[in-house]
Amino acid sequence: MSATMNVTEVYKRITDSYNEANVSGNGSVMGVLNIPASLNKAINILTIVILFIIMISLGCTMEFSKIKTHLFKPKGVAIALLAQFGIMPLTAFSLAKILQMDPIKAVTVLICGCCPGGSLSNIFSLAMNGDMNLSIVMTTCSCIAALGLMPLLLYIYCQGFDGLEDAVPYIGIISALAFTLVPCAIGIAINYYKPKYSPFIKKAGFGILTVSAVLVFSLSYFAIKDVIRLALTPDVLAVAALMPLIGFTLGYVMSMICRLSPKCSRTVSMETGCQNIQLCITILKVAFSPQVIGPMFLFPLVYYTFQCAEALLLTLCFRCYQAFKPPAGGNSHSCPRVFVLRGGLSPALTHS
Repeated sequence: MSATMNVTEVYKRITDSYNEANVSGNGSVMGVLNIPASLNKAINILTIVILFIIMISLGCTMEFSKIKTHLFKPKGVAIALLAQFGIMPLTAFSLAKILQMDPIKAVTVLICGCCPGGSLSNIFSLAMNGDMNLSIVMTTCSCIAALGLMPLLLYIYCQGFDGLEDAVPYIGIISALAFTLVPCAIGIAINYYKPKYSPFIKKAGFGILTVSAVLVFSLSYFAIKDVIRLALTPDVLAVAALMPLIGFTLGYVMSMICRLSPKCSRTVSMETGCQNIQLCITILKVAFSPQVIGPMFLFPLVYYTFQCAEALLLTLCFRCYQAFKPPAGGNSHSCPRVFVLRGGLSPALTHS
């Protein structure tokens, strides 16, 4: 009971702090943000459905042979995990500190930074000619590792912000993470025992996912349209733009330092910068009430926008580099020539 009261008091203190920082006009933002219970429930259900579909589709792309290959040679996976849970949480913490974010913004940014890699990284790894086996295995392993690492990292980094030491609902976060592993395991089982159903599940899942995503975005906008400007402040936009860019850059640099191949380095880069935004939204919706999280519920969508734009730009740059780089070896070496002489073939080797 005392623990519950402690968390409640922390939420109240955070809310009061947020109101003092953002109050304008006739009242506080938390007073303006009054989402109907039915609308909030609909958004919660659709958010969970989206996460479930994404994770079961990810599981359908997994094969035990691929998992075994990377687990027996874990260098690439180990470096990718270190980049994912080393670079991104530290980047989130540093940016929140440098920009002096208030507690609500700071905890949102930290949750996003501590999330595992998302399935979007698999798409961009393919576009960057990366190692798809490593990408898929890394996404799965990071989701499993997040079950222990995400609460630990949040606990460590939240100590650096006043009012957040006891404010993170670890039980809700662990429950959301555990929930992601169930559909992923179902997808792996389907792909192993009934592989002929995997393509159908992925195609059907994509259609349902698209419809659900449009509904969630529309309902979310309708719910917070009056305070959406508070989620698009300069500090929030700066963090959303810098976090993925730093992740992409440092993920690649770290991989090259550890002497991974360029193909694997590009994969680790995409895995590091692309966060599991669907999981982040689910955690924010399940673990925090609308009155506490406020318009920062939109931060993952802002991050997602910059994440996609920057990944597309990097992919375009890589494709242009591939198109214009000279072929390996060039034309510096002449080829042997065979002359046809009267009376038969005579292999005369000449050099230009």
